[in-house]
Amino acid sequence: MSNVSTIKAFIIDEFLPDVAADALAVDYDLLANGVIDSLGLLKLIAWIEDRFGVPIGDDDLDPDNFRSVAAVDRFIDAARIGPVVGA
Repeated sequence: MSNVSTIKAFIIDEFLPDVAADALAVDYDLLANGVIDSLGLLKLIAWIEDRFGVPIGDDDLDPDNFRSVAAVDRFIDAARIGPVVGA
């Protein structure tokens, strides 16, 4: 299930208040373009844990998981599925 609109709304409310939702591409690199810095990343992670009930451990702290709206959406979907048993 896609959470793109919810993620976009949070990113825009917190980091890009002057940008329209349709102007933020889902693959726009939020980290490389300075939209989200290290403190912003912590805020995003805390929001994901709270909003989606997804615990984020040390192994999940790869910046690529939070680089774009699409990356965050994929991360949330994968975290909800959980680890593959027997893998």
